[in-house]
Amino acid sequence: MTDASIYRPARKPAAYYRMRRRIVRFFQGAALLLVLIYTLFPYYWAFVSSTKQGAALYRSALVPALDFTYYRQLIDNPVFMGSLLNSAYVAVSTTFLSLVIGLSAAYALGRIDFPQRRAMLMIVLMISIFPQVVVLSGMFELINWMGLFNRPSALVLTYLLSTVPFTTWILTTFIREFPRELEEAAIIDGCSHFRILMKILLPLMGPSLASTGILAFILAWNEFLFALTFTLTDENRTVPVAIGLIAGNSRYEYPFGQIMAASVTVTLPLILLVLFFQRRIVAGLTAGAVKG
Repeated sequence: MTDASIYRPARKPAAYYRMRRRIVRFFQGAALLLVLIYTLFPYYWAFVSSTKQGAALYRSALVPALDFTYYRQLIDNPVFMGSLLNSAYVAVSTTFLSLVIGLSAAYALGRIDFPQRRAMLMIVLMISIFPQVVVLSGMFELINWMGLFNRPSALVLTYLLSTVPFTTWILTTFIREFPRELEEAAIIDGCSHFRILMKILLPLMGPSLASTGILAFILAWNEFLFALTFTLTDENRTVPVAIGLIAGNSRYEYPFGQIMAASVTVTLPLILLVLFFQRRIVAGLTAGAVKG
């Protein structure tokens, strides 16, 4: 018997594979460029529009006019600057309280075994996806009964309704990824659950706390419906409501340039905050992705 000949395809030259890698990289770069243009162009267009005056606002020129009159008007406007301070106070307070309450609840749901744990997690998830309109009337009655109407503290209380379930659910997934051997060794040494959380788990949760805190801060900073409902005077309003109430010199004038300048000013702190904590945010979002 003669051995059957085996067909082997000719090996392609190395130049072919180099060319293929270059083509793949080109399309990957093009796709990344399109995504960046799609996400960053609205912010750039808002900046371009905020530097134009009069009829120039209706021209489609992509080069900014570099006229910062609207920004100077915002800085000189005590109502807008006060709304910035109100938003900062409300967002920082909401983020801090959300992390404190959410971390305690997340440790209980992630580490302590009790029969209703799964049901509690489902309840937390359901609360976090409730639309704001569902609880608006009830929260209005509660805020009015507590005497917090038209105060920034009322917004802190109402924002916790959405940020605490969110932070609890996210931090629970992080806590579950830590090895139980850490707690078992601490329990043998006589540590309580509170000391385990504060001395062992908390130092390891810096990236997860940073990423969760940034997201909670953004939610509180951008919220509009509760801020519009529970604040009445200009001295107590937050930035989203202040921007929504910007009016022109007459009923027929739409203050497009002022609104764009205010939008850029309000978005800038969020961009700086994300850039400052970007490493911790990435580390927190990828924590637990690889085991072992």
